[in-house]
Amino acid sequence: MTDAEFIQNLGPLGPLAGTWKGEKGMDLAPSITEGQRKTPFREQMIFEPFGPVINGSQTLYALRYRTTAWPLNDINPFHEEVGYWLWDAVEKQVLRCFIVPRGMAINAGGTAEPEAKTFTMTAEVGTDIYGVLSNRYLDANAKTVRYDLTVTIHSRESFSYSEDTQLQINKQPEIFHHTDSNTLTRDHDS
Repeated sequence: MTDAEFIQNLGPLGPLAGTWKGEKGMDLAPSITEGQRKTPFREQMIFEPFGPVINGSQTLYALRYRTTAWPLNDINPFHEEVGYWLWDAVEKQVLRCFIVPRGMAINAGGTAEPEAKTFTMTAEVGTDIYGVLSNRYLDANAKTVRYDLTVTIHSRESFSYSEDTQLQINKQPEIFHHTDSNTLTRDHDS
């Protein structure tokens, strides 16, 4: 199978294969001293095709990925994650499975058509399908109860995302919406 044929098997994820950079990110996060903090950021995402992954009668095509985000004008990253974006053509499911080095794992998913340019993946705590796991400290102090991600592919050269990680902080009844968004362009120098 050629690279082009493999990327076609990735359905709506196919255009993401490659390296991307963006400097238009905005992170709205909880802050102990300020209540909330807005941080403009830059990031790099790398998507490497691999697979197929066979689970019995299920076949998944995958992008192995990693992302790193830095506050603008800072050399130290404030966020990293690694994982997989997966496409199940039979069930028309897009999946994003990732871990964050804070002791948290998310398996998010959603329905999409193979040629979709916009798709959404979600995960909720306490579910057996598309769920959220946290370590003991986060569960007690900043528990992720829901995760929503919407991706929009503008062209072969640009895509954007908007994510909402909903946190229950210190068992308070109000949910804090920790949001991130960015527009990225293909990095032809990598």
